Amino acid sequence: MTPLAFDQQHLWHPYTNVTKPGPTFRVAEAEGAYITLDDGTKLIDAMSSWWCMLHGHRHPHITGAMHKQLDTLPHVMFGGLTHDPAIELGQTLLEMAPSEMQRVFYCDSGSVAVEVAMKMAVQYQHAMGQPQRSSFATIRSGYHGDTWKAMSVCDPVTGMHHLFEGALSVQHFVDKPPIQLGEAWTPDEAQNGLAELRALLTSNTTIAAFILEPIVQGTGGMYFYHPEYLNAARQICDDAGVLLIFDEIATGLGRTGKLFGTDFTNIQPDIMCLGKALTGGHISFACTLTNDRVAEGIGGASPGYFMHGPTFMANPLACAAAKASLELLAQNNWQAQTKAIETQMADELAPANDLPNVVQTRTLGGIAVIEMDHVVSADTAHGLAKETGVYLRPFGTKIYTMPPFICTPDELSQISAAMLRLAKEL
Repeated sequence: MTPLAFDQQHLWHPYTNVTKPGPTFRVAEAEGAYITLDDGTKLIDAMSSWWCMLHGHRHPHITGAMHKQLDTLPHVMFGGLTHDPAIELGQTLLEMAPSEMQRVFYCDSGSVAVEVAMKMAVQYQHAMGQPQRSSFATIRSGYHGDTWKAMSVCDPVTGMHHLFEGALSVQHFVDKPPIQLGEAWTPDEAQNGLAELRALLTSNTTIAAFILEPIVQGTGGMYFYHPEYLNAARQICDDAGVLLIFDEIATGLGRTGKLFGTDFTNIQPDIMCLGKALTGGHISFACTLTNDRVAEGIGGASPGYFMHGPTFMANPLACAAAKASLELLAQNNWQAQTKAIETQMADELAPANDLPNVVQTRTLGGIAVIEMDHVVSADTAHGLAKETGVYLRPFGTKIYTMPPFICTPDELSQISAAMLRLAKEL
């Protein structure tokens, strides 16, 4: 049996039907913006390997830090022990994060970071004498991960988890913010979506927190919405005694053209989740940040300690990779990199707006989207990758890219050309 045949027969890939596994490329190596297949074909990784590979594959600064750490301390439990990589990464994170974020809880993955954030919110409300506050509010078309509690706050229709509806906790959904980023803001709450949120949070005393992706909804549709929604939501949450959670797993660390989605606003959340790009895509890792109010609130009531502790929490190897990635972010002028991506992609994708099946093109920082009026086949797009030299994986009606920040203008043009071809042919 060939390696690919074994893969298709025995290895279960994400979001696939094992009886019809779909096409798969066998990757031999990766470096910079490229992945190299076993037949020698080089493809630009226009997905940054699901949005995490900011600095490109196998970056020497990150791999060097990991090699050095591997020789001294690959892992040690975090219970009752600590180590320099965790301390140094924490110091770096708090220098970069919104000022009120003062506590760092290290996690295994983005989905786990969301689980931790939701547990923090419930335990905080319990500590505040509000044990009935154990449910969550969110906006439609959101996506927060594939683990159990995270699934419950993904859109029940578009969030890929409708099959589990009867088994998941029932949460509270309001419509996504109707005013897009760049459009004129109206203070009329009936028109800007805030009236529904205000009515829900003020009338329902079982809600612990309001969770959403700030500014950009990722897997829910690559939708960009107005920051004034978040500014107003902060006050509504405060008035209702509800915590505000920002899921920055996709939006954090420069992807939107600002360091965090939060930076589009003049407010801060109570809890913030980071993942994906945290290690530059070199190893799975995430964290949940919170303010002193939440952390000390939990600590001031019985049992006092927070009820979560992953085996690989604060893994030294991952901490070393994350610190190295954040150093690169600071050194590489990510603002100029993402602005260049936004400007070039907006210009080169503009002709798609004249195509008959295109609804809209939009760009923001290191994100570019062609929205179609029909579902686009990821399998068909996969079949064109070797012709275009670009690996794209559309979902739903969206042909999109989140390229590595290091892409050259020529590489970006190649990505744009591939996206336009998909828009014409799929």
